[in-house]
Amino acid sequence: MSLSSRMENKVFNCEKELTLNIIGGKWKMLILWHLGREGTKRFGVLKSLMPGITQRMLVNQLRELEEDHIVHREVYPVVPPKVEYSLTELGESLMPILEAMYDWGKQYLDSNFLKDDK
Repeated sequence: MSLSSRMENKVFNCEKELTLNIIGGKWKMLILWHLGREGTKRFGVLKSLMPGITQRMLVNQLRELEEDHIVHREVYPVVPPKVEYSLTELGESLMPILEAMYDWGKQYLDSNFLKDDK
């Protein structure tokens, strides 16, 4: 498997930079979290789970994740059209990373911002 066309001309100084380029940004990790923890979702359900995301932004983020082989898009030949999104095997392999980031963020928040001011 090669890099997606949107990244083939980019230069990455290390693998961490490549990983952050694939999952970075405000919305991609949330998309991955919902698909990884809760399973396959339709577009409208994903949008409702992320208040503040525009339809255009969600479409763009899903397209990039699909192009990077992280998300699978399944189109069903019905009227009205039905489209579902799920994680690929490669996308599933990101879940331990996202769970570790969640745990770290929760611990950071608990230890730095939720202390009693006694």
